[in-house]
Amino acid sequence: MSVPQLSVEHRGEEILTVFDTAFGELLAADPAAFRVKFRKMAASAFAFYRGTACLFYHDLEADNAGRGGGKTFSGPYLDERTSRVWIHGDLHAENFGTYMDAHGRLVFNVNDFDEAYVGPFTWDLKRFAASVALIGYAKALSDQQITELVQIYAGAYRERIHALATGAKSDEVPPFTLDTAQGPLLDALRAARSLTRFGLLESMTEIRDFERRFAPDGGSIELDAATRYKVLAAFDGYLETLPDASLARPDSYRVKDVVGRRGIGIGSAGLPSYNILLEGHSDALENDVVIYIKQAQTPAVSRHITDPAIRDYFQHEGHRTVISQRALQAHADPWLGWTEIEEGGGRAGQLVAEVSPYAVDLDWGDIDDPEEIAHVVADLGRATATMHSAADDTSGESLVPFSTERAIDAAIAADESDFAPLLVDFAHGYGARARADHQIFVDLFRNGRIPGL
Repeated sequence: MSVPQLSVEHRGEEILTVFDTAFGELLAADPAAFRVKFRKMAASAFAFYRGTACLFYHDLEADNAGRGGGKTFSGPYLDERTSRVWIHGDLHAENFGTYMDAHGRLVFNVNDFDEAYVGPFTWDLKRFAASVALIGYAKALSDQQITELVQIYAGAYRERIHALATGAKSDEVPPFTLDTAQGPLLDALRAARSLTRFGLLESMTEIRDFERRFAPDGGSIELDAATRYKVLAAFDGYLETLPDASLARPDSYRVKDVVGRRGIGIGSAGLPSYNILLEGHSDALENDVVIYIKQAQTPAVSRHITDPAIRDYFQHEGHRTVISQRALQAHADPWLGWTEIEEGGGRAGQLVAEVSPYAVDLDWGDIDDPEEIAHVVADLGRATATMHSAADDTSGESLVPFSTERAIDAAIAADESDFAPLLVDFAHGYGARARADHQIFVDLFRNGRIPGL
């Protein structure tokens, strides 16, 4: 990637402008949450990168315009089909982990689909490649070692896409499970298996008058009667979005308690959310289920995709998040759905999903050996390809009515030799830019230059 040489002051103003577009309204509504978010982002260049998908896509568009592409995204490996496939939107090395699928099987795969949308498949690959460069730099790997890691990722992705496109049997490209995963992926799955629903409930709830309720000291916010009614009305709307298979036992959806929470993570700052305690699949108290309702955000990538057919496909951001996740993730969470809540005179789209007791993120803290890092990166390349291939003409959605794996495979096959070098060049270029931007951001933040904080 060509990185224009901007003055620190000019780049700082550019970052502030992008932040205002992406975060302005939410920041004004909850400055305290964004102070927490920004302090987390200040901790490292990678944390900054995680929280700035908005800046990443702004830079991709600017780079594309600099090559004469304008608003029509063009470039290597992109055509009418590969420019409009389901993409994750925020694919970096820490957005992978475990979940229990609809069949009760623990799976390691991509997670966190808040930024998912329809766009060029190479955007996911570039965002991941740059994250590898940042992790490699933080672990004091040489530029050559980082190059080799990105090449390994590209090769694993290419190999898996080709296998899927040419009709490989499912047992030849199995998902990462307790039976097939190795190394840190298997460690994450084993850690997830050791967790229990009872443990999750103990951390969030208590038994009062022979019934389970949310504990008052568990970080929850008591709701007034009007807000509680609003949330319960939204819950009724959510039930209508669930697949028939999820509604096998109506008693499972008896509401026991409702509380408010406020998102303060890197990606959720300022977004109101609620937790609902449900009966679960039996009368036993240890089978209760906690789901969350969270206001869905506008994905960063959508500001740079102008196709009205894509924009108009979604009812609201909650609907967009759920439809995208169901397309990208095979056998998704059976509690996954959407709804709306009245907010500020309008109706805001909401994402609804289970607070899963079996979610464990990939922990890069102890993955330091270059050989082990290489094995993990290769597995994540395969997981990325599996995700892209899941989202095609068989997903049940008409927005992408073709086989994505065959379209991507054909595009790469037309120029095999330049595929890995494209990602290597981008990884080094944008990794350097993100490290410089992180320092600029820290100085802006600590010197009170971010408006509203």
